[in-house]
Parts: sequence; C-alpha cells; structure tokens
Amino acid sequence: MVTGREDRIVNGVVYALLLLVAVVSVFPLLFVLSASLTPYSEVLRNGGYVVLPSEFTLDAYRALLAEPAIPRALGVTVFITVVGTAINMVLTTLMAYPLSRRELPGRSAVLFMLLFTMMFSAGLIPTYLIVKATGLVDTIWAMIIPSAVGVFNVLIMKTFFDHLPQELIESARIDGAGEFRILVRIVLPLARPVMLTLGLFYAVGHWNEIFHAILYIRDQDLYPLQIVVRNIFLRSQSIENVDAAALPTVTMQMAAVVIAAVPMIVIYPFIQKHFQKGVLLGSVKS
Repeated sequence: MVTGREDRIVNGVVYALLLLVAVVSVFPLLFVLSASLTPYSEVLRNGGYVVLPSEFTLDAYRALLAEPAIPRALGVTVFITVVGTAINMVLTTLMAYPLSRRELPGRSAVLFMLLFTMMFSAGLIPTYLIVKATGLVDTIWAMIIPSAVGVFNVLIMKTFFDHLPQELIESARIDGAGEFRILVRIVLPLARPVMLTLGLFYAVGHWNEIFHAILYIRDQDLYPLQIVVRNIFLRSQSIENVDAAALPTVTMQMAAVVIAAVPMIVIYPFIQKHFQKGVLLGSVKS
C-alpha cells in the first residue's frame, strides 16, 4: 500500500518510540544478566555497571547453588507454584462455572459477596489469627491456602464462561450429560485460553511468594526462593570493606535475581498468544 510522506513520518516516529521503549525495557535485564556473569574486578573497574563484559565467569552461580538454602528454597517454591496453582485453578473453575449459570439459585447474592471482598478486606490481624487458629502457621500450606481463590480471577473466568455457545451446553443436557461432565468434556476444552492465562497469573504469584512467607513462616527450611534472595541482598548490604579478590556480593545478588526470574521468563513465550486471547475474551463481550 502506497503511503504519503506524512504517514511515513508518523510511522518513523512510532517505530523510534517503540525502539526506545524496547531498549529501556531490555537494558535492566541485560545489566542484571551481565553483572551476574562478570568477574568482580571488572565490575569494580567499571564503577559497578557492566553491560557487555570482556570475560565471563560462573563463580556467582556456583557459590549460590553450593549454598544449601538455595536448592532447598527452590524446591519449596516449585512445590508452592505447582500445587498452589493446581488448587487455585480447580477452586476457581468450580466457583466460576456455577456462577456463569443464570439459573443458579442465590447467584446474585454470591456475586455480591465476592465483589464485597474485593472492596473490603478483613485486615491483616484478623487474617493472621484465622491462619493461626487453623494451624497453618509455620507450615508450607500457609503460603497456599490463604490465597487459594482469587476473586478477580473467578470473575474473569465466569465472564469467559458466560460467552461460550449455550447451544453446545443445551445439546449436551438433552443428551443426558450432567453438569460435571459438561464442564469437563465441553466447557474446559473451549476455555483453554482463559485457563492458561489465569494459570499464569496464579503461577507468577506463587513463584514470587514473599508476603505470606514473611507473615507466617519462621522455619528457615520452609523459606521460598524469594525470601532467600531477599536475605542474600540484606546480608550483602551489611558486609563492609569487601575484599576485591573475594567472591563479589554484587554478582551474587544479580545471579540470585536471574535464578529467581528465569523460569517465569522462559514459560511466558509459550503461552503468550493464549495469554492475550484469554484476557480479551475474559474481559470484553465478543
């Protein structure tokens, strides 16, 4: 298609702005990765900022993985992410599907209570007392059960279910299928985009778990990865007069950030198209 001079100028400005945004977004990631692979002596020579190091080293990663806390915390985080996301998706689906059925008795009252919890919270102290009374404090389940259902995600999934072809569901009912069979055999295969989208939301939340761990966990063997990374930062900042020949605190910090962030970065591209589609279909009526 032939475009005029003004259109080419506008397109050039847009591409330049997009390139600038891309550089600004990618630079911090590149800096963190480069600093984690850079010898400490080179970091010192460059004033702490290295984007393209002249030589690479894996000493920081070896030191981190040699610490017993890192593999243990990684195992805790993987367990929280896998089990927690599975529980989240099961409970969210079992709540969203009935609420998408207009014939459900008391549907409006349940939706009102869900919306009420989004606007008004019980507060930190009552929530802690409930978790303590149920015996979850200082257990791994304290980082899973209190966030087992996300109301916002329930509403997104319900909206998606609302817009599914009702003819398929009615046909299945005529053929004698029950609601659970309809959900498993018809609704869930059609809901793959929103399932992957919400699964990503839940998984990222569990992978980055830190709030519930700070509140409810005292046993260091149950610390998730983000708590251990936080402790590494705090410990590194408290060290003064670090020997230049010693293992660098800066590179260890950056290596810890990379270890904590890479799994989610690797997973996202594989479900990006479903992520975009799921958000749109779950939020806007088609």
